[in-house]
Amino acid sequence: MTDTPPAQSSVAATSSARIYFMPDGSFSPQAFFDSVISFEDSSQLTPEIAFRVVENAARNAGLTKEQIDAAATFAHHNSARMRCNVSRVKRPHIVCPKDDGSGEARPKRKLIDDYKPQDLRKYGNLDKIPVNLQEVGTGYRSWFGVINWLSLGIFFAAIAFIYAKSSMMLISANELASNLSQRYEQLYAVLHGLETDLWIVIIAMSVFLAWGARRFLKQTSVYLLDFVVLDPDLEYMIDRDFFMQRSRDSGFFTDQALDFQEKILRRSGLGDHTYFPPGIVISPMDLSMQSARDEFLYVAGKCCDELFQKTGVDPSKIDLIVVNCSLFNPTPSLSAMIINRYKMRDNIRNYNLSGMGCSAGVISLDLAKDLLQVHGASNCLVISTENITQNWYHGNQRNLLLSNCLFRMGCAAVLLTNKPQYASRAKYELLHTVRVHHGASDESLEAVYQIEDPDNLIGVRLSKDLINVVSKTLRSNLTTLGPLILPISEQLKFFINLVQTKYLGFKNIPRYTPDFRKAVQHFCIHAGGRAVIDGLEQNLQLTPDDVLPSRATLNRVGNTSSSSIWYELSFIEYSARIKKGDRIWQIAFGSGMKCNSAIWKALRPIHDRSRDGFWALTGGDGLADDALEALARVHKHLAKIDSRKKPAGKAVN
Repeated sequence: MTDTPPAQSSVAATSSARIYFMPDGSFSPQAFFDSVISFEDSSQLTPEIAFRVVENAARNAGLTKEQIDAAATFAHHNSARMRCNVSRVKRPHIVCPKDDGSGEARPKRKLIDDYKPQDLRKYGNLDKIPVNLQEVGTGYRSWFGVINWLSLGIFFAAIAFIYAKSSMMLISANELASNLSQRYEQLYAVLHGLETDLWIVIIAMSVFLAWGARRFLKQTSVYLLDFVVLDPDLEYMIDRDFFMQRSRDSGFFTDQALDFQEKILRRSGLGDHTYFPPGIVISPMDLSMQSARDEFLYVAGKCCDELFQKTGVDPSKIDLIVVNCSLFNPTPSLSAMIINRYKMRDNIRNYNLSGMGCSAGVISLDLAKDLLQVHGASNCLVISTENITQNWYHGNQRNLLLSNCLFRMGCAAVLLTNKPQYASRAKYELLHTVRVHHGASDESLEAVYQIEDPDNLIGVRLSKDLINVVSKTLRSNLTTLGPLILPISEQLKFFINLVQTKYLGFKNIPRYTPDFRKAVQHFCIHAGGRAVIDGLEQNLQLTPDDVLPSRATLNRVGNTSSSSIWYELSFIEYSARIKKGDRIWQIAFGSGMKCNSAIWKALRPIHDRSRDGFWALTGGDGLADDALEALARVHKHLAKIDSRKKPAGKAVN
């Protein structure tokens, strides 16, 4: 982002002519944009570069702050149209409208970039998003994608051959026995015994057929032995007052930026018991790479130490390790640092995922699942975290300051295995993972984007279209996931509604969103922010109790990125509502834009009291009234359980 585009050579110093003012004296952002950026230079423009070029030109022209903001914003939004004009040469199959307004025929497939702003706004509701039949088919095909078709074909061919040969031998034996029965009674007895033996062979082969079909059709089971979420030391706990005081003391922010952050904090849903890394808590701050490494070793080491202690599995027994951290990717890798810390075996297979956003936790699960299908009798350690130290934005651009207000320190360590002997000890079995990626769309790609501000300070920008983009990726994920978990009744309702709206032309009928509560008992929705949780609660028609784990996580630890879905599962275990056979749905969104899901089945009732003190700090003015009521129901439920466990007897004064 440091290259200076040649568009600056096209800056027209026309402040004296004032050609970018309307006859009535009002400022025209479009006229100023056209005077700064030429069509010939548009091929090299991205929204960020256009924003910076026009902003600098407006400052040089002596415009007011409001006019500078209006011109820069117009340049950012208008750059998509300019790229579309250039795409006529680079991608001839895409036809763009003429600049004179007459327009040309558009391609049959409507690209996401072609939607108008008023079209995008309506996509906040899932009912308005078109259904992609390809995604429906993907869900059904995934039932059969796990079969080794060549091996299965050879197996059935061998069984058919044995059956055919057995039948021929039976027929021949019966005919020969009947012809020779009168003269050769002894031979008849031998052949009669042979017939009995053949029936025994057929029955044995039938049993072998049933075993083989189960062997080839069933995936290797992946079990979750246990998991641990970070419970940091109290010295790293911060409240909102501490956050604002630390921001003021840093000297990085203007008064306007500080006021903006304070306003966001009040509406964020975060409570007063979140955590910052050591490098930011100490004074003066230490934002160096070594401080970032120390943060990772602290959070990952604390989680892994507790995980190995809880499960009784020695670090030398780990065969696979997967670490995901989106914004901090040093060399040696983070997974190598874990191997060094625990002196793991030299033949361990390690993987390090970076740049994959808040949904990387499910991506790590999906990778671990695939690895455990290949490597038999293996244990896999999965670590999900995000590094705050080197990614705390210290500039003053508002859309980059949002991440400072929402993201906090967190981590989760998960131990997976495919060893059958661990099935009786395991908590959950992994049933499905579904991944959806809309990165082909510029709008989706830029919804969460790491950029430099005009002062060359790096931050993560959250787009205003983020909720719309999330809604579209969510629809794709639900469409693929539905056939895997929904009961037949819900699938029939979906298809009947699809035929009515797509093929029979019933435009007044809203699109049907299946009731996933009939297939899933517990929901772990990524705690990306209050708006994300509100949107999924509305679109999936969930209750306040269903989304309480997400709201409690956001309130207690903030947005911890990829590890948030594990904090939510920890809260569900704390609430003592998981029964044997219950299904848990983890769903997360990440930059790209991605929407990923994981479905777990509980293998036994689970009530984890080890985090009682941790979750007891949930609450305060960060939670809305309906969430506080749901939290009160959890506490009432736990009090009832505790009262049953107390021994009966006379009260002691």
